[in-house]
This record gives sequence, C-alpha cells and structure tokens, in this order.
Amino acid sequence: MRSDRLLLPQIVYNAKTLSFLTKYRPNFCSECGEKIVRLRWRVWTSRRFCDQCCARLEKPLWLQRAAITVVLVCLGLLIGRGFRREPPPLVIQRQISDQSAPQTQPPVTVEEAYICGARTKKGTPCSRRVRGPVRCWQHKGAKAMLPVEKLVINE
Repeated sequence: MRSDRLLLPQIVYNAKTLSFLTKYRPNFCSECGEKIVRLRWRVWTSRRFCDQCCARLEKPLWLQRAAITVVLVCLGLLIGRGFRREPPPLVIQRQISDQSAPQTQPPVTVEEAYICGARTKKGTPCSRRVRGPVRCWQHKGAKAMLPVEKLVINE
C-alpha cells in the first residue's frame, strides 16, 4: 500500500453525474414539494429548490448572499484593525556638537531679486518677483516699462 494514500483524503468522482463537490442531492423541492430531476448537479445549482422556485427566489437569494458577503468583509476589516500593531512612537534626537570644533556655516549666496516691470492691462508695471532681469510667465517677451536699475529689489 502506498503511503501517500493514507495522507490525502480520497475524492470520489462520480462519472455519472460529473460532480464530486455536491454530496447532498434532494429528491423534492423544499418550497413547493415538486420532484427535482437534474441530469447534472453543479456547485452553482440550487440543491433545495426546483427550477421554478429557484427562478422566483433568485433575487432574495442573491440579496442574502450579498448581505453575508458585506458582513464578512466588515468583520474581516474590524478583525484586521484590531490585530494591527501600533506604530512606534516618533523619537527625535538631536546630535550634540563639540564646542571645541569650529562651526563653519556654508556661505550664503544672495541672488538679486528683480520685478517683472512689464506693462499690465491696467497700465502699471507688473510687480511679480523674478530671478534675474527677465519677465514673468505672463509677460514673457514683453518689454519692461522701467529701466533695469529700478527693477532691482533692495532688501
């Protein structure tokens, strides 16, 4: 005798009905009592009702299955949130710098700030800040109303 037969459960395949997952096959409908005759029993066919009762009760059965699915999903979410670990606390540590070491700061580069200076619809010079003596995105290509010396912003 082979050892793998002892470990795996035997699946009986009934070739006459082409089904091995459905074991219960009633003879009569549980709703109306009519005799049930099916050539092939499938997993998705109703095991309790005849074809007429199954068609009539199809909507309530689908609603029941949908409600059960929603309840199971919500229950799974609640259980998942309950077993979720708490995030570790945020710890901010500052490094202690030696007083003996000279602290060197990077040199600060100061860029000159300009204003656009192009003529607006109102007739006044545009006051948007730009980098360098150029025009802003709205007045690109327009000439400045003021000379370059007056476009520099002194802070």
